[in-house]
Amino acid sequence: MTVAGFYGDDFTGSVDALLQFRRAGLSGVLVTGPAVELDGERTDVVGIAGTARSMPTEQMAAEVVPALRRLQALGPRIVQYKACSTADSAPHTGSIGRVLELAIELFPGAPVPIVFAQPDAGRYTVFGHHFARDDGVVYRLDRQPTMSAHPVTPVHESDLRLHLAEQTALELGSLQWTSYDGPLVMDADEPGVVCDAVSDDHLDRLAQAILESRQRFVIGSGGISGAIGRCADVAKRLPPLTTEAAKASGPTLVLNGSRSRLTRRQVDAAVAAGWLVLDLFAKETPDRVQTALARGSGVLVDSSVGRRTVPSAEVEDRLAAIADTSLQQRSTDGPVRLVLSGGDTSGNVLRRLGAERLRIVAQPWGNVALCHASGPAPHLQNVELVLKGGQMGHVSLFDDIRLGRPSKEAACSPTPVPALTHE
Repeated sequence: MTVAGFYGDDFTGSVDALLQFRRAGLSGVLVTGPAVELDGERTDVVGIAGTARSMPTEQMAAEVVPALRRLQALGPRIVQYKACSTADSAPHTGSIGRVLELAIELFPGAPVPIVFAQPDAGRYTVFGHHFARDDGVVYRLDRQPTMSAHPVTPVHESDLRLHLAEQTALELGSLQWTSYDGPLVMDADEPGVVCDAVSDDHLDRLAQAILESRQRFVIGSGGISGAIGRCADVAKRLPPLTTEAAKASGPTLVLNGSRSRLTRRQVDAAVAAGWLVLDLFAKETPDRVQTALARGSGVLVDSSVGRRTVPSAEVEDRLAAIADTSLQQRSTDGPVRLVLSGGDTSGNVLRRLGAERLRIVAQPWGNVALCHASGPAPHLQNVELVLKGGQMGHVSLFDDIRLGRPSKEAACSPTPVPALTHE
């Protein structure tokens, strides 16, 4: 029986949701689009990785509605729209308000819980205001350096109800942490309810209340995914996920479409570790990649050299072409460990490659997981794959992936927050 189904609004976030369910002992598979066949899946969790976060709002229904209906048809106890823990959304792009409007038509009868908190990633919601860690410091969301200056969905309001009110005319309620000492009732007059959480205990209380309620749908981050996994009634749980990964048996190839500050530091660390870093748009790059991979080198192809303004589709086409050639070549010469960096970029590149399914293999680098990807093409069988969003991972991540070295400074380690009291 399927316990949960989820649609992820980008690929790295989708892998994070699958990882959180797997950490709770649930088996799962992630497919790379709404059109990929779901029949025959015998897992606790089925996820559909999407790209709604970067879509114009008026186009979202065409992808999101069919995906949610396919998940609904599996008969899970709960369906989740997995959104980023930094509430990435805007009236014009990736609108979570629009998702709420679609959800109340597909899953009528109860208010939709909205839970963005994910403490292990430094994301907290207090009295409806959201906070997010950046470079070890927790900021109010509208002052967090990355999200306040996001090039597509900048956040100017930390009160999630006001943030989402710009995206929908629906009324939003608030469930505050001060009520969590007693029984939680997931019921409200409003169609959606923003829920506080600053700890896993808060999330578990919310998940238990959601699973005991009439509601069949939730909007939220990987934090609520993990809590639902922990609280779900399942006959058998898998053993703990390994936190070890072997050194790559062949070369490692990083394809970077992210321009975040953290990714730039990770690229600089790769340069310092002796990696070959190539400009995606240099004419000789595709040939140099193959030459370097044949020598067993760590290679990073960077789309952000020179800070060019290039349509994202061109970036993704170029990255996918390099990945496809590399995987085909290495299928005969030895495997390549592939890293796709960039939340939106990674998903679009993976779809262009023709990969259809992902499964979690190991969790050596915090919330960055080692996966196996597969697709119908012969060179897409059990590809070693890591997907990394712009704000994910620690500084030495790329070299740690190459060496199979567990992180010492994993970004998912909880950041202490002041104790909350009722006084």
